[in-house]
Amino acid sequence: MPAYHSSYNAVENVRIINGIPLLPLLTKTRGPAPYADPTMTRDAVDEALELFRPNSFFKNFEIKGDGDRLLIYIILFISQSLNKLKPTTTAGEATKTLYSLAVSNVVIPADASFPLHAMYPAVGDRVESDMLRQYLQQVRQEVATRLVGILYTENGQATAAPSKWWMSFQKRHFMGKSLH
Repeated sequence: MPAYHSSYNAVENVRIINGIPLLPLLTKTRGPAPYADPTMTRDAVDEALELFRPNSFFKNFEIKGDGDRLLIYIILFISQSLNKLKPTTTAGEATKTLYSLAVSNVVIPADASFPLHAMYPAVGDRVESDMLRQYLQQVRQEVATRLVGILYTENGQATAAPSKWWMSFQKRHFMGKSLH
């Protein structure tokens, strides 16, 4: 069974840095992401949150476009985020923990410490590198915000502990890789 790929692989008229498209986000977080169309109901973060669990089972992933590169980055960040939480972490503590993770040490695929840096093209210059770092920080902040909402909601009701169905993916690593 093949892995699930991004629906943003064929998107045109989007700036691409280091093989990552700077897609519009449905967010209130300030950053370089383009403004989302008001009719847009889903973005790359929603897609990554939906595809995280099924794609976590795959050890191989064929990149079919630039949208897949962004999907890989977000999936690795979701995995790192889940590993920072404990089953006893409250929603307030999770919000603080994941926000600090999102804004600290943003690794871009061009960095040697990124686990799959060979799968991404090189960055043009320092300006592009800084722009990508800011965009990925904005994406990480949005993922952290939405992930807390998903983890601490079950059947439309707020819960005191994170979802065991999500926390069971703490030990799973997409393609056997993880961000540090």
